[in-house]
Amino acid sequence: MKPTLDVKTIDTLRDLPDMIPVLRDSFEAWSIKVFDRKHHECRNYLSPNRRDFYKVLMVTEGVGVFTMGLNTYYIEEPTILFIHPNDIISWKNLSDISGGHYVLFKRDFINNHPQLKATIDKYGLFTEKEKSVIRLKNSDLPILNSFFERMHQEELSNNQLKHDALQAYLQLLMVESMRIANYPKPDNVSDEFHYIHQFFHLLERETSGINYTSPIKMKTAKEFAANLSVHPNHLNAVLKKHTGQNVSTHIRNRLLEETKALLVQTDWTLQDIGYSIGFAEQPNFSLFFKKNTGLTPAEFRRSYQNAN
Repeated sequence: MKPTLDVKTIDTLRDLPDMIPVLRDSFEAWSIKVFDRKHHECRNYLSPNRRDFYKVLMVTEGVGVFTMGLNTYYIEEPTILFIHPNDIISWKNLSDISGGHYVLFKRDFINNHPQLKATIDKYGLFTEKEKSVIRLKNSDLPILNSFFERMHQEELSNNQLKHDALQAYLQLLMVESMRIANYPKPDNVSDEFHYIHQFFHLLERETSGINYTSPIKMKTAKEFAANLSVHPNHLNAVLKKHTGQNVSTHIRNRLLEETKALLVQTDWTLQDIGYSIGFAEQPNFSLFFKKNTGLTPAEFRRSYQNAN
């Protein structure tokens, strides 16, 4: 029987920011990876920031609550989900078993395969949220499972054409998903849980395109709360209860993540990077970064360059 999706059901999403430790380093060099859910522990997680990869997740066994943005789905039947890198997602396990597959692939993999990009754009499974969650019948599973199994085999092979084969199977996966598409309506969740996703959506919007010509505009709990029309104390309490961290900590961690990316992926000056994340004075930026990482921005950039 489907439980009521209140705050008690969707609780304690604080243990993992993502479910695959090996993929947490956003600078790791890979283009596509395929996984079997039975062989990888599926724990509760909340992924509030944009990721480097697209994800296709097929759940064949187990029960859980999946949230994408402000839409929440109680999953107890086979389901396939198409998750865009910018989607704010969470998963809450409600059973001890898990089955199915998932594949992760980066933007450069899409860019290197124009046919795959054309299929993604044509069907809109990753961008049109009403299409991103598809309920499956048991009779749909054999052919979808076969595509994932072939992708597993290709990924492990040394064939020089394996990436071509992998992108072809991804296209077939999308075509078959569209053919059998049955889109469930989102379930209802409490207003309290909506605040969590509204906050992370706003945080993502504020930080996703920052640079020294358009620096971050909001970086305090008070500013975010005002934008969401909620008292800062209430927003802090909700975030602390469900993620284990308050508003300021989430903002700080997001700014540090952006800073590290700018330090290793650009040749901007430290003053420009500091200004981008809201520090008018470069010494204050360096103090903020060292206090939270143990290294100055220059030391962090130098250590990354030396390692690569």
